[in-house]
Amino acid sequence: MQKRLVILFLLIVAFGYSNAQSTLGKPVIVEIISPKGSAFKFGVFADMKGYGIQNIQQWNNLVIVYANTTSPEQLKMHIVKDFPTDQVILFQNPFYDFNRKYCDNKTVAKQWDNIILTANLVNNPKMQQEYLNYHATQFQKWPEVSQGFCNADFQQLLVFKTGRQLMLVISIPKGESLDKLNPLTTKNNPRVDDWNNMMKKYQEGVAGTKRGETWVVFKNVNEKKFIE
Repeated sequence: MQKRLVILFLLIVAFGYSNAQSTLGKPVIVEIISPKGSAFKFGVFADMKGYGIQNIQQWNNLVIVYANTTSPEQLKMHIVKDFPTDQVILFQNPFYDFNRKYCDNKTVAKQWDNIILTANLVNNPKMQQEYLNYHATQFQKWPEVSQGFCNADFQQLLVFKTGRQLMLVISIPKGESLDKLNPLTTKNNPRVDDWNNMMKKYQEGVAGTKRGETWVVFKNVNEKKFIE
């Protein structure tokens, strides 16, 4: 138990593990896919200084590093070096970026909690492009969606894509609950329901999801066991 606490302390000290948002760099996600059943060595993250890491999260055999960094490729290569037998995927340059500038109330919370989810686009290039096109014009043609995010006090919402895989980052004021805030996106706002229903046909679950399951939520690793 003491060893696990020491590792967690090192993680906090090494890269300022907090949900305060960095104003430097750009948001990126590095995903590490380990063989199922293998023991993931979280302790190696303790020496990753200077990358603006905000969160390390896990779902099944997928571990992600979410960072605001000026050196995304260097971060990826550092992780590749530490996890040479695992698959490492970089997500950068989100194709969708909501923030408070779209809201009447442009106040930004000082600290955020980042909820990160993943899903796949269906294996159909035409439908994949339709999905991207809808998001490219959403602020103009479906303004009710971003208004719903404003109503729910979302601070930022980013969607990344590498290959068919999507990463969704929903940032909310620190200490708030997504379960509490998310219903406010559709309150007196049926167009958001229309949008969500329309998007369902373009999305499917990643490997390892249950039948009928699409988006899965990563959990912060400080809720899990650290393995050395």
